[in-house]
Amino acid sequence: MKKTIKTIFIVSLAIMLMLPVAACAKKETAANGQKELTKVKVSEVTHSIFYAPQYVAISLGYFEEAGIEIELTNAGGADKVMTAVISGEADIGLCGPEQSVYVYNQGNTNFPVNFAQLTKRDGSFIIAREPLEGEFDLSMFTGKFIIGGRKGGMPVMTLEYVLKQNGYEVGADVIVDTSIAFDAMSGAFISGIGDFVTAFEPAAGALEAAGHGYIWISLGALSGDVPYTCFNARKLFINDNKELVSNFVAAIVKGQEYVQTHTGLEVAEAIQEHFPDTSVEAIAVIVDKYRSVDAFSHDPLLTQESFERLLDILDSAGELTGRPPYGELVTTEFLD
Repeated sequence: MKKTIKTIFIVSLAIMLMLPVAACAKKETAANGQKELTKVKVSEVTHSIFYAPQYVAISLGYFEEAGIEIELTNAGGADKVMTAVISGEADIGLCGPEQSVYVYNQGNTNFPVNFAQLTKRDGSFIIAREPLEGEFDLSMFTGKFIIGGRKGGMPVMTLEYVLKQNGYEVGADVIVDTSIAFDAMSGAFISGIGDFVTAFEPAAGALEAAGHGYIWISLGALSGDVPYTCFNARKLFINDNKELVSNFVAAIVKGQEYVQTHTGLEVAEAIQEHFPDTSVEAIAVIVDKYRSVDAFSHDPLLTQESFERLLDILDSAGELTGRPPYGELVTTEFLD
């Protein structure tokens, strides 16, 4: 019994002696000039080279320089991103700003506010079952079936907007399926559904490489500028973390500048760790493909003109129940 008590005493004393050492180690880390990082949970709509500036900012240490550690998760759909942001599961969301419009129009007072734009054109590509013969023309969709994406999502709304603007009646001249979840579209196409499907890179290239289809054209080349993907956070989160959000935007700006001023190969080498199953050469081709249609935002400003065009697209799709003021859902406070 005495031996047991002695053993417990020695173990307890050892633990007590270790506690100050741990505390000193933490202080020493700070004393060595290493910045303590604030973890920020980011939920992205999908994992795509379309978001190259974000991955550049992560891989080249721009977020770390800003005192931020990014915890990135792929939600597999804009609606799921918004669920994560509203519930507090994610601090920041990366998705189409249409989601903030939906939440605002539902009367949520702690609605998400868009504070930085990442892409300014649709990043998806139209994939067909047969190779393109001659130059692409929208008339090639007449009488065809397109897997367009989830109802109310930017991919399908942008596609329908382009068709309507060019005189096509969706549902009559061309069928656009909106019943298939975003992350299930490629699988549905492979299984034999539809004549066409829209997909982001590297999924689009993977479909083509596997012999399941042929990339015809970038939807972004057809749609023109639109605030396609933006970073957002709940209104209260932004108000309570202004310095953090400002530092986050500063890191994104550096990522955007890098993508605009470096070669596709240099960008590919910087972000390859995020796409280990895709070669550097293939990533470089995709980066240049996106730059050729001017898909990446050159800066994080979401302009009022672009925001109003977004509302027009939502209205055309029958998804707009009210036009929120630009100043309510967009902040430019963190832009120089």
